[in-house]
Amino acid sequence: MSLSSLRAAFRYRVARHLLIGPALWVWGRPEYTGLENVPRTGPVILAANHLAISDSFYVVQSARRPVMFLAKADYFTQPGIKGKFKKVFFSGMGQIPVDRRGGSVSAPALEAATRIVEDGGAWGIHPEGTRSPDGRLYKGKTGAVRVALATGTPVVPIALTGTDHRTLKNFWKSRITVEVLPALDLSDATADDQESIRRATDRLMDVIGARTGQTRVAEYAKKGGK
Repeated sequence: MSLSSLRAAFRYRVARHLLIGPALWVWGRPEYTGLENVPRTGPVILAANHLAISDSFYVVQSARRPVMFLAKADYFTQPGIKGKFKKVFFSGMGQIPVDRRGGSVSAPALEAATRIVEDGGAWGIHPEGTRSPDGRLYKGKTGAVRVALATGTPVVPIALTGTDHRTLKNFWKSRITVEVLPALDLSDATADDQESIRRATDRLMDVIGARTGQTRVAEYAKKGGK
């Protein structure tokens, strides 16, 4: 293992078990189910709904293995001590900076995700692309399914509830639930058939929505809506 890999593993363990893990437990007292659906080794794509900024961290906790998310580049480029802390923190939690302006600049994100799974890693993604502005479940983007079909990687849906609307005044009144579901059936989709990719992505969101109880929205969520 290279020195950079050792440093990354160290940052991950410190962030998960010391910096963020205990705080996540206190904040949400999470209840996890279906953990056996996440393979302990080998490539996997973990696809979850997105209600709050803490969602990706609860996905990491549920996996019991390092999970890499593609995070906004803004988290890594802010100036000053606060910016440096954010960079170390998000790096420690497996976040990889990407440009999320859309268009052709999205290609590097999928390339990075492909490298993660081809190296046998776990890639975490919120298919909605941004947090839900109103608690409903919005149309999923096709990146997760596209990478899955191109690499033969399973997609494991994760249904999160209770992560939104938590404040210092009410967080102790309810629990967060993280339900890891069986891998999505992609047998009827192919990498060169855009319609089948769209259908598989819609099915992914339907599976998640059936467990969270969120109202489905047949349009993409607008960035910055929350």
